[in-house]
Amino acid sequence: MFTAGCKAIAFRYTPNRHTRLHRAGLLRLPLVTVYIPEVFQDDETEILKRYFTNLDLPVFALVNLPEVVKGALFARYSRSPKSLRRLFLDEFVNDLDLTGDIGVDATIGIDKAEALYEKVFVEYGDDSVAQLGGVHLACEQASNILTKILEWGRLMSYLEQSTRYINYDARLGGRYRYYRDPEILSGPYGTRYVGDMDRMFDSYSSLVQSVTEHVRKSIPRGINDSDFVYRQATRAKGLDAVRGILPASALSNVGIFGTGQAYESMLLRMRAHALPESRQYADMMLTELRKVIPSFLRRVDLPERGGKWSSYLATNSDQTAFLVDDMFGALEPDSVSEVELTDFDPDGENKLLAAICYAHSHLPESQLLNRVTQLSHDEKVRLIAAYVGTRDNRRHKPGRAFERIDYRFDVLGDYGAFRDLQRHRLLTIEWQRLSPDHGYVMPELVAEAGVADEFEDSMTRSATLYEALRPDYPEQAAYAISMAYRLRYCMQFNAREAIHLLELRSAPQGHPAYRRVVIEMHRLIAEKAGHRAVADAMTHMTFEAPALERLDSERKAENRRNS
Repeated sequence: MFTAGCKAIAFRYTPNRHTRLHRAGLLRLPLVTVYIPEVFQDDETEILKRYFTNLDLPVFALVNLPEVVKGALFARYSRSPKSLRRLFLDEFVNDLDLTGDIGVDATIGIDKAEALYEKVFVEYGDDSVAQLGGVHLACEQASNILTKILEWGRLMSYLEQSTRYINYDARLGGRYRYYRDPEILSGPYGTRYVGDMDRMFDSYSSLVQSVTEHVRKSIPRGINDSDFVYRQATRAKGLDAVRGILPASALSNVGIFGTGQAYESMLLRMRAHALPESRQYADMMLTELRKVIPSFLRRVDLPERGGKWSSYLATNSDQTAFLVDDMFGALEPDSVSEVELTDFDPDGENKLLAAICYAHSHLPESQLLNRVTQLSHDEKVRLIAAYVGTRDNRRHKPGRAFERIDYRFDVLGDYGAFRDLQRHRLLTIEWQRLSPDHGYVMPELVAEAGVADEFEDSMTRSATLYEALRPDYPEQAAYAISMAYRLRYCMQFNAREAIHLLELRSAPQGHPAYRRVVIEMHRLIAEKAGHRAVADAMTHMTFEAPALERLDSERKAENRRNS
């Protein structure tokens, strides 16, 4: 087992000329086929080609469908083990009127449909035009490392396949669902990589069964709960406890909706990234997006435009990483708490009060700030209480005055919880390189089920594979890291976002790992920052979780189905 304190000097990444050229957009690498293509019957193909821009690659756009259907597809997508195209055939196509689409073939793409946008966007350079066209794009068979790269942008919408509803030992094309990096597979560690990954998935499969059986023996079914609801809730608890064994190479499906401008920014960033999988996906995404919004993406791979932009991003990243490693790489990390509040404004609540008054006053902010400091405690409480009001549910949030205060947290938690917290976009989040150096977290439920030894064996296998890969594959080595290993990341957000984030992620159905993080954040805001009025505004925090986190949600879902 690896623990905090290992030196990070071996993390240094020095890209070779081949990688630099590709990241700058000046070299196109052939896409090595590492994906499992879907097989469709002839009649299915005739239907699918009207609505999807290709039928054989893991990246494709949705077209010729009502927006509500695209949204419903993505919503269902996150909780289904099926691909989007298969989900469409099995659960959606029979409810649609397809008669008007018989002559459509979305796989051909478009040629002249965007002549006006082309003129405005290219000739006049009006970037804001690219905010007016959006695309639903599916990215399937993406590693969990890649999903975090895909979900970096703030001004996009994402739905990711959940590890809480899907048993990841289901095979895809006869093999376990993890990313097989072409460089690793063709190198000296290829056989070992496949063997170790398969064994980690074997352990995951075995432990899911063992822990779920233990849960069902320990927690009896409620007298009013159906067998289906009980089995779903207990299965979810078993999946929650065991998901830490899954490696970061585990495949996921991500549904994305964004504007042309947002996609351009994403692709430029992905083409600059050091991870080969990111650059390969960027190439596929660009191809599919150009079938739908070609004008908005003309600049991405032009050497003098997007090429220079990606080169700028890649060069800055490399130079900064080199200097930071040179200055601090030999230092050992201090021992710290799981969650630390590293920055806040001691005068934050007075600034909040001034911001509350501002829109309802005729005074300048400086004068308001001076006056609110002279209010009595009771007056301050009354003012904040009036602004917050009676929040009947957590979706009733106070206004933008709460954006006047910021908090910055440093978190050292398991990668599985980080994946869920990272998806909140209205904040600043940065994370360090994923490695085994900070140790791992084993859920108590695993030990209670008597399978701790098998869990620990899988953690050891993960760490030793990582160490073997790291010298030759500094970026891809992270594929080997199991999600129970801890990652250091910082989160900075204002008080309004804190209300949304902390209440949502403390909900009873939340995963215990991230519930623990946000409950501690709430305590630190109240006690360390001294912002008790802000903490008190979070009236929908949940501090005690039920024995079966998903039980209430499953009950409500069944009631909706039966109503």
